[in-house]
Amino acid sequence: MTTLSPATTTDRRKLTVIRADRLFDGTDVIEGGAVVVVDRHTIVAADRASQFTATDHADVVELPGATLLPGLVDTHVHLCLDASVDSVGHLAGLDDTALLAAMTAAARANLRAGVTTVRDLGDRGYVSLRLRRARDADLPTILAAGPPITSPGGHCHFLGGEASGIDGLRAAVRAHAERDVDVIKIMASGGHLTPGSQTDVPQFTRAELRAVVEEAHRFGLPVTAHAHSVQAITDALAVGVDGLEHLTFQQDGRVVDAPQDVLCTLVESQVAVGLTLGIVPVPDLPIPPFFAENLPRMMANVRRVVAVGACTVLGTDAGIAPVKPHGVLPLAVRQFAENGVTPRQALGAATRVAADVIGLGHRKGRLATGYDADVLAVDDDPLDDLTALQRVRAVYARGARVST
Repeated sequence: MTTLSPATTTDRRKLTVIRADRLFDGTDVIEGGAVVVVDRHTIVAADRASQFTATDHADVVELPGATLLPGLVDTHVHLCLDASVDSVGHLAGLDDTALLAAMTAAARANLRAGVTTVRDLGDRGYVSLRLRRARDADLPTILAAGPPITSPGGHCHFLGGEASGIDGLRAAVRAHAERDVDVIKIMASGGHLTPGSQTDVPQFTRAELRAVVEEAHRFGLPVTAHAHSVQAITDALAVGVDGLEHLTFQQDGRVVDAPQDVLCTLVESQVAVGLTLGIVPVPDLPIPPFFAENLPRMMANVRRVVAVGACTVLGTDAGIAPVKPHGVLPLAVRQFAENGVTPRQALGAATRVAADVIGLGHRKGRLATGYDADVLAVDDDPLDDLTALQRVRAVYARGARVST
């Protein structure tokens, strides 16, 4: 039985005891009443309610009918983009002061949706690092890549990360490391957000990609590669990247079936695949012809990646367009479960597995003793119905309750 007394608390405030009907700790489920006990910023117990004896030195929060989960982890967002029809054009009109304010609002939108940790995979001018340092109670935990490294005039060149040649790319990685980024993002192929960019061809040679990986690993930094092109995916795997984003398998202007040899390499390497799911229907918004034609095959490739047992997490690409608003991760979890995984696996991908992939698995992604007190409470049972994730009852970020 868990018995907590004033001797186990700090002098700063009482324990917070959150009671609900059930709990998903990132792996396992507790039914029939559960509690999470928080001391300042840290979980000190997560257990069955029947195993907990309350004390006077505790503030008890009753959430009948709710489920407690770890705060969600979005492995791929762009806080500098506002999810408007012209998100890139809007960004161009902001100075850094206005951009910081807009990014703060985007981060808070994620937090209100229960996303307590985000990894920003591309901003302008390293503004995300300023936001990361703020560590405000009403912000999620932020990991940041700074401007993604891209070819001259290449995908997202407007963010300022252009570099070329082996020496130039090594220098770009060093510049990012000196700014204390958390991850190196490399645009291995073109992307749909940048006019004139070719999504079905590589932006760098294999030798150039290898130089980026070697230099980043020399600084202890992981590398994740934006990769739509089959060749870019193959090259990125060959040089030992740590993660792959999108993985749509494009070739000759269209999406093709994921090649079996690439799928086998994914499984053998256990490279983390960031599936950029999470699409909100927007009435009267035209679907670009490429997506109208190729989306079914993209989703079929998602199912192939899942079926072979690749390491998969959810990164929404939030911010790039109206169909990708900030805070869309709960919807992405449901869409993931529609493509070959169970609700428990989908929730794990957005909590425990995602935290492991971004290097925070020792303190994020689980409801367990010693972990950060990032707690999401939702109405009903998401393991029975994942739409429950969109019915937020309460959010706690590092022990502080968030206004939702």
